[in-house]
Amino acid sequence: MYAVIKTGGKQYRVTSGDKLKVEKLVADVGAEITFDQVLMVADGDSVKAGTPLVSGAAVKATVVSHGRGDKVRIFKMKRRKHYRKTQGHRQHYTEVQISAIAI
Repeated sequence: MYAVIKTGGKQYRVTSGDKLKVEKLVADVGAEITFDQVLMVADGDSVKAGTPLVSGAAVKATVVSHGRGDKVRIFKMKRRKHYRKTQGHRQHYTEVQISAIAI
């Protein structure tokens, strides 16, 4: 059984027991959270696709940790104009473990 959820402007395919990193959520470590924006639920051959959401479906998860991703370097340059700009970015994330998929 798997589900497709939407959080932080992205879509994730999850099954029970998966660990994934999503955009930063406001929740304490160890807290139980519920993703109610479920786009699709599949159980074997039966597939329920929402228009746009599956009504009554929810995915429960536990917050494992918070952190920051790897550094992404941004470098801009205009040739022959003596313009160079270097910038870095580290995105905040929340790591969650999926515990159950409820239909």
